Amino acid sequence: MIGRLTGTLLEKNPPQVLLDVHGIGYDVDVPMSTFYNLPANGEKVTLRTHFVVREDGHFLYGFASEAERFAFRQLIKISGVGARMALAVLSGLSVSDLAQAVARQEGGRLTKIPGIGKKTAERLLLELKGKLAETVPSAAHAAPDSQHDILNALQALGYNEREASSALKQLPADIGTSDGIRQALKLLSKV
Repeated sequence: MIGRLTGTLLEKNPPQVLLDVHGIGYDVDVPMSTFYNLPANGEKVTLRTHFVVREDGHFLYGFASEAERFAFRQLIKISGVGARMALAVLSGLSVSDLAQAVARQEGGRLTKIPGIGKKTAERLLLELKGKLAETVPSAAHAAPDSQHDILNALQALGYNEREASSALKQLPADIGTSDGIRQALKLLSKV
């Protein structure tokens, strides 16, 4: 098994990267959460990997963190969820957001991901219940209601989950809902 690769990043073509490890080029599929955090071409990078051998080929999936790889492995264990759908889930939600959605049984957050319908979202919530909390300690302690309300308000105003989460992370943890929305909108308008 190939569990980790460290090498020079040669190419980035979402969702795939080409990694040169001592003269051997590895094509690695990565979720967008990992892709956005990759360094520039020519820089050194380390990815945790998951290697799959199937009838139609060998596939290598890479992740920036062990938590992402663990979540990916939990997702592909679910009937009807393949590697592509697991990558889509991790591209649409961070591991902590996924764990939080599972803990709160928020299927609506999952259905916003392309390719995830209501039935699939319900199956994911059921199958993942209690399996992701150990990997992300902060996920066991769900965000305060005001932060959840701020996130929902920003999404209702048309911001995607990534933009809203990014703005939310820049706010003080104990901020009230109305002040939080106001400050988040100021942050987002500067982007």
